Amino acid sequence: MTKILLVEDIPDNAELVRKALSKSGYEVVHALDAETGMQMALEHIPDLILLDLGLPDYDGQTLAGWLRAEPMLQSTPIVAFTAWPEETAKTMVESYGFDGYICKPIIKVGEFVAKIAFYLKVA
Repeated sequence: MTKILLVEDIPDNAELVRKALSKSGYEVVHALDAETGMQMALEHIPDLILLDLGLPDYDGQTLAGWLRAEPMLQSTPIVAFTAWPEETAKTMVESYGFDGYICKPIIKVGEFVAKIAFYLKVA
């Protein structure tokens, strides 16, 4: 089963992602902050990391750098999951080694799941 690590500190967002992706056959593991996200990434070696940029301990950009520095995670797609404006998200993707971004809130679940599938295939 394809495993996705979600690093997201807002419980409602995490629950929506978990429900949408689980119904589509993905296994979702969840971390509330960057430090836990790093530990879980090393423990689970996910197929994709969906990463909120605004976390309570370290920002998502910092965590993306830590993840990219780990040899066993270098080929894992990291997708920013953010409510930041689209232009800011694009800049973050380019500057910090993300593979792409998905804007919050999730309005159309089918489109969200299709974007996840796209990033998994591109990797």
